[in-house]
Amino acid sequence: MTVVLLVSSGAAWESRALAALTEHPGTVLLRRCVDVADLLAAARTGQAEVAVVATDLPGLDQGAVDDLVRHGVRVVGVAADPELTRPRAARIGIVTVLAADRASELADLIARLPTDVTDPGPPYDDPSVPAVPAPAPERVGGSAGRVLTVWGAGGAPGRTTLAGGLAGELARRGLTTLLIDADPHGGAVAQQLGILDEVSGLLAAARLVGAGTLDERFTTAQRRLSDHLRVLTGLPRPDRWVELRPGTLTAIVERARQDGQVVLDTGFSLEPDLGEVTGRPERNGLTREAVEVADELVLVGSADPVGLARLARALTEAHELVPDPRVRIVVNRMRPTLGWREADVVAMLAEFGAHLDVHFLPDDQAAVDRALVAGRLLVEAGDGALARAIAGVLDAIAGVTG
Repeated sequence: MTVVLLVSSGAAWESRALAALTEHPGTVLLRRCVDVADLLAAARTGQAEVAVVATDLPGLDQGAVDDLVRHGVRVVGVAADPELTRPRAARIGIVTVLAADRASELADLIARLPTDVTDPGPPYDDPSVPAVPAPAPERVGGSAGRVLTVWGAGGAPGRTTLAGGLAGELARRGLTTLLIDADPHGGAVAQQLGILDEVSGLLAAARLVGAGTLDERFTTAQRRLSDHLRVLTGLPRPDRWVELRPGTLTAIVERARQDGQVVLDTGFSLEPDLGEVTGRPERNGLTREAVEVADELVLVGSADPVGLARLARALTEAHELVPDPRVRIVVNRMRPTLGWREADVVAMLAEFGAHLDVHFLPDDQAAVDRALVAGRLLVEAGDGALARAIAGVLDAIAGVTG
């Protein structure tokens, strides 16, 4: 016997589905739910095995589907036009979709589902049709953009300034670029760029991921700064990190790289959140995800003794998280008053990797202040030593990737 939940909000096919489920000897209709909230409450009792849902049900998103699967409930969708509905359904986790005019066959389809809830089951409403993998997303311009993740340990080493500088320089060179503020502790990209509204582009994009509509509506979550530069602003308050489910940032980045280059500004910690409630996102999980999705990790640290010690530890942490990361080290605020040369710093860091790429940014606080006060990027605030040094980092990255 397969125990089934049904929620359709009065769709025309509901009566045929009810008849099929009640008359079939292999299925038992546990409950006819009124909406998604009622469905999730019923699923959490642990009694149901399958949920039959209308694919256009209000509130049905990836989070709801994941919650059902987490409680051992497989989801079967019913749609008036499966071919039109299936791509969006697949994006939120519903693989099996039945045509509404075949609702009388629902119980037979359920009887053929695998018993393992992690097995996706038949991807087409007609089980006689062989499974065909969905085509890969088409890349704009024929190739995917690269993802640069700017990360560094605590102590304000200049992650946001560097991320903004790299994104601005990419855009200045005519490359379509998206700067994403992915700091789970409350990012500062919007404030640095003079974006004053409280609407979070990151949270808006996360909602699109959950709804399965990111491909179509991604641009609505972005802020346009120039012809080539867009920004996905970060969390308006640090406590809203709980709204970002695992895998959401990866989905956003993979969609973003279809349009061009991606630069990620991140948090400071990769430490797992031990003791978190089961099923709740990890705060630092967002930063780990940003590091894992990077094509190139730009690891930034301050040039002073404390900053370099933190930088060395961060390098070790990066290698523990990603077995063979492509790391480019940027030593920020390098100044003669520290009493050592660039060669001294390179020699110290060489203990952690003989062939590390190390770059130095000068301590140009005046240029940073001008850009910050004006709410502009470094490249917009005029030519200077710091802007030229950041361009040099990008030149080196281009040399490696090109």
